[in-house]
Amino acid sequence: MRQLRRQLGKSNWGRQGRDGDSRREKAGRLGPAHDLSTDTCLSAKRVLGQTRRHRHRRSEDEQEERPKRMRGKDLREESEIQRRERQQEERRTRQLRRQLEKSDWEQEERDGGPEREDNLSSGTHLSAKRVLGETQREGHRRNDDEQEEKTKRVSKKREEEEEEEEEDKDEDDEDEESETQWRERQQEERRTRQLRRQPLRHPEESDQEAEGPDVREGDSEQENATRPASADDLSFEAHLSTKGFLGEPRREGPLSEGEEEDEEQQPQQPWPPGPTALAVSKARDVISTFYLFLTPEIDKIILEETNREGLRKRGRDGWRHMDEIDLHAYVGPLILAGVYRSRGKATASLWDAESGRAIFRATMSLKVFHLYSKLLRFDDRETRAERHTLDKLAAIRKLWDAWVERLPALYNPGPHVTVDEQLVPFRGRCPFRQYMPSKPAKYGIKSWVACDPRSSYAWKMQVYTGKPAAGGWERGTGAAKGSEKNQAMRVVLDVTEGLTGRNVTCDNFFTSYELAGRLLRERNNTLLGTIRKNKPELPTALLELRGRRVLSSKFAFTPDTTLVSYVPKKNKNVLLLSTLHARAPDVRPVRSDVVLDYNANKGGVDNLDKVVGSYSCRRMTARWPLVVFHNIVNVSGYNAFVIWRELNPGWMPGKCNKRRVFLEQLGKALVAPLIERRPRLPSAESAASVVKAVSKRKRCQVFPSKKDCKMRKVCCRC
Repeated sequence: MRQLRRQLGKSNWGRQGRDGDSRREKAGRLGPAHDLSTDTCLSAKRVLGQTRRHRHRRSEDEQEERPKRMRGKDLREESEIQRRERQQEERRTRQLRRQLEKSDWEQEERDGGPEREDNLSSGTHLSAKRVLGETQREGHRRNDDEQEEKTKRVSKKREEEEEEEEEDKDEDDEDEESETQWRERQQEERRTRQLRRQPLRHPEESDQEAEGPDVREGDSEQENATRPASADDLSFEAHLSTKGFLGEPRREGPLSEGEEEDEEQQPQQPWPPGPTALAVSKARDVISTFYLFLTPEIDKIILEETNREGLRKRGRDGWRHMDEIDLHAYVGPLILAGVYRSRGKATASLWDAESGRAIFRATMSLKVFHLYSKLLRFDDRETRAERHTLDKLAAIRKLWDAWVERLPALYNPGPHVTVDEQLVPFRGRCPFRQYMPSKPAKYGIKSWVACDPRSSYAWKMQVYTGKPAAGGWERGTGAAKGSEKNQAMRVVLDVTEGLTGRNVTCDNFFTSYELAGRLLRERNNTLLGTIRKNKPELPTALLELRGRRVLSSKFAFTPDTTLVSYVPKKNKNVLLLSTLHARAPDVRPVRSDVVLDYNANKGGVDNLDKVVGSYSCRRMTARWPLVVFHNIVNVSGYNAFVIWRELNPGWMPGKCNKRRVFLEQLGKALVAPLIERRPRLPSAESAASVVKAVSKRKRCQVFPSKKDCKMRKVCCRC
C-alpha cells in the first residue's frame, strides 16, 4: 500500500512538472492554480479504490484457501496413516514369503525331494498371490475417503482370517504326511546301522572294479528322496550316490521286529569320559596330581643314571648323591621359570640378587643347577651304542615308555579323539630332527599325538625317529627293515590302540579309505578327516570345479562311508571322508554336518601346542634327550591341570589364570622340601626371608626336652 502511495505521488509530481507552464498560463487567464487539482484527485482515488478492491479480493482468496489448507493437512494425516498401513502390509507380505520358502525347504528336506526349482505348491502360490495382489490394490487406493479405507480394512481382516484357516488346514495335512515320513526315516536309520555292522568288501573283490567307480546323479526315486537342498534357494550342485565306489549297494527292505528291538536296546558306553578311578583315588592335592605322571619308577630311572654319570665324571669326592628331593627341586625351578615367562632369559638372570626372583636363590645355587643340567641322564651311556643300532631313541627310551604308559591309565577321552603331529623346537644335533616349514619353529623333534579335542589332554604320544635303518627294527612303532609303507595308517592304529566306540579326527596326511575300513571293522571306531585328491578311490565327479558355486557341496555314499566335496572359495574344493555320517548327513544353509564336525574337532593337538608353549619350561641346551625331558614335564604339567580341574570344578571359580596359579603352586611345592633341608641361610636377604618363611624350627635332640630349645640346623643323627 505504501509503495502504491509513493508511486501515486511521483506520478502526480511528474505530471505537474510537465504541465506546469500551461497550467500557469491557464491559471492566469482562468483562475487560481488550486482549482486545477481535480484530475489529480480523481486519479489518486481511482488507484486507492483499486488497491482496496485488491485487498478485499486477497482476503476473500485467503478465506477460500484456508479450508483447502485444512483439508490438505487432513489429507496428509490420512496419507501418513495409509503409509504406515502400507508398510505393515509389506512387512506382513515379506514374512509370508519367508514362511513359504521355509515351509517348502523343510518339506523337501523331510521328503528328500528332487532339486529345488522354486516350485511352491499351488495352494501356497495362490495365497501368496492373493496377499500380494491385495497389497498392490491397497497401494492404488491410497487417496480414497476414510470410510472406504475402513471398509477395506474390515474386508481385508476377514480375508486374512480365511487364509489363516486355509493355511492351518494345509499344515495339519503336512503334519500327517511328516509323521509317515518320520517313520520311514527311522527305518532307514536302522537299516544303515545294520549295514554298518556288516563286513565291508575290499575294492579288489568288487564286481565293478574294472569299470571304475560309478558315480552318477541320483535319478531314481530312492536317491532323489535323499537329495539335500540348501536353505538359500541355491541348490547344491549334485547329490551323488555311488554303488561301485568301493563298497556294496545299500540293503533294501524293513527290519524284522527282533532286529528293531535289538537296535533300540543298545548298550551304554562303559567308559565315562574324564579322570579314571586311579586318578580320582590318588589326586589329593596339586603335587600329588603331578606325581601321577612323574611316578617313583620314573624318578628311580633318572636318579640311577644321573648318579652313575656323576660318579663317572666327578668321582666320589666331587659328587654328592642325588635323591628324590634334589630331583624334584631341580624340576621346580624349571616349572617356575615357565610360569614367570622367563624361557628366553639367561639362567644367570633368574638367580640374580637384584633382577632375579628370590625363590630360585632360596632353592639351590646357580652352580648346583648347572651341574644337574649337565649330568642329568636317562640311560647307561656305556651300553648306548649297542642299543642305538636298533633304536634311535635309546638315550631316553626307558623313561619315555614308562611315562607314555601312564597317560591312558589316568584319563578317558570323550567320544572324539584328534590325531596330529607335534613339533618340539630344537636346532641341535639329532639323528631324527625334522624340518616342517608349516610349523612356527620349523626345526625340531616330531611326535605323533592322540588327544581329547575338548580338554586337549594328551592321551598317547609317539616320537617319530625317522625311517628305520636297513636290517633294523624301530622299537615302539612296528616299522622294520628299510623304508616304511602306510606310515600314516600305522601311526593312527598305534596311537588309538585301546579305544573303541570313538570317532577319530585327523588331517589329509592320515586319512584313507583303507584306514577308515580297518578302524570300523577291527575296533568299531569311526573316522572323519580331509583326504588328498590323489587317492585312486576318489570319484572324478567330486574333483571337478567347473561350474561349482561357492559354499556348495557334492556327496558320494557307500553303505558305511560318506564323501563330501566342499567349495569354501572360488576355484578350490576340500574333500572330506567320514564313516561317522554313514547315512545322508543333515545339510545346513552353508555347511554340512561333516564340515562342521571336522572343524569342531580338528584342533585338539594344535591347542595342546599352544597351551604348553605359553608356560614352557624349555631351556637352552644342545642335548636332544634333555629337550624330550622338558617336553615330558610340560605335557605332564598340563595333563595334571586337566585332571585337577575336572576333579575340582569349584576351584577358583570365574578366574582366567587357573593354570598359571596351578603351576606356580606346583613349582613351590616341589622346591619346599629342599628349602626346609638347607643347612644354612642364603646370603641374599630376599632369599633368606623365603627360607625362613618355608622352613620350620625343630626341637634340638642334644639339650633336654624341658628346656625346649629349637633350632633350624640339625645334625645327621637328628
